[in-house]
Order: sequence, then structure tokens, then C-alpha cells
Amino acid sequence: MKILVTGFDPFAGEKINPAWEAVKLLPAQIQGAEIIKQEVPTVFGRSAEVTNQAILEYLPDVVLAIGQAGGRSAITPERIAINIDDARIPDNEGNQPIDTPIQKEGQAAYFTQLPVKAMVQAIKDIGLPATLSNTAGTFVCNHLMYQVQYLIEKEFPKMKGGFIHVPFASPQVIDTDQFSLQLSEITAGLTKAIEAIVLFDQKNDLQTIEGTIH
Repeated sequence: MKILVTGFDPFAGEKINPAWEAVKLLPAQIQGAEIIKQEVPTVFGRSAEVTNQAILEYLPDVVLAIGQAGGRSAITPERIAINIDDARIPDNEGNQPIDTPIQKEGQAAYFTQLPVKAMVQAIKDIGLPATLSNTAGTFVCNHLMYQVQYLIEKEFPKMKGGFIHVPFASPQVIDTDQFSLQLSEITAGLTKAIEAIVLFDQKNDLQTIEGTIH
């Protein structure tokens, strides 16, 4: 199995993005799966272009994108991507689409093919906070997750795709009280999530309670 793992570059004035920094620390193999690492720009459109080029080059079985969700207090695998760009802030090239469909001919939303509940449980099992998320936002993270799912539907029906949001890394919040994890902890959590992806290949996801009221 080959797993392409992408991480975004820094944005919104941050000096690092824990997504890419943690991805860089992943081992070359996890549970026998080859891990391919790719940095992507925090830019609407171009993030998908870079990812699509890597998909065509490596033909992975799984595409797992990682993004920063500053303010969240857990590692959060995403269940769904929606067909809308609605940017609260500009991306790294100054683009700020408002109420714009990502793909005019695409579905309203796509669910991940990954075992997200097993991924959450695997992260919890090593003592790190993890929850299932039902919104990837409407910025570049959701954009990329949606674009990968659209590509899967149109061109790679056997491929699986998904997304994980990670909190701030500790160096980003030195002068604030915002939640953070050490980069080593984020990498450990991603490693366990990827282990779950491999171990649950061709299996049904766990049926744990991860729903929310609102």
C-alpha cells in the first residue's frame, strides 16, 4: 500500500504549520505501507494542483491531507467535505473566494472513505486527544479535501481519501493560552491514524459513539 500524506505550508502570519512539520517527521513506512510526503501551498486551486500532480506521479492507494486547525483541542479526522469556498481570510496568494462552488458539476458534499472512527480510537489509545469532526471549514483545507474526493469520483474510484486537522504546535502559542501539542505528539497521533487506515483496509469502520448534538 502507498499512502500520500500532504501538509500545508504556513499561513495567516504563522512561521510554521504543524501539519507539514509533523508530516515531515513521519517514518518512511507504517504497518508496511509506504509513506510519501508532499508539502502543498495554502492556496485555493494550487493546493489541489500540487496534490493532483503527486497523485499522478505516485499513484497512491490513499491520499491523506493534513491541515492546521488552530483553536481546536484535539486531533480531528474529518468525515465530510462540502462544495463551497467561503474564505474568512485571504490565502497565501491573496485569494478570498466568497460563496463560491469548488466544482460546479460536483456533489454537494463527499464523505471520506477512511475509517475515521478507528483513526480517532487509535489516537486516543496512546493518550492523545482526538475527536471526529463533521466540518473541515470553508477555507483551503476543506477545498483540498473536496478536490481530492472529486478526483476520486471522476478518475480514481479505487483510491481512498481523507483529511485530518491538527491543533497548534507548542511553539506557536508561547504567549497565549490556546491549546497546543508538541510536534512529536502530533506526529505520533498521525502515525496511529495511518496505522488504523492500513489495519482497517477492506474492513468496516468501528461503530463507536462520536456524534455531536450541535
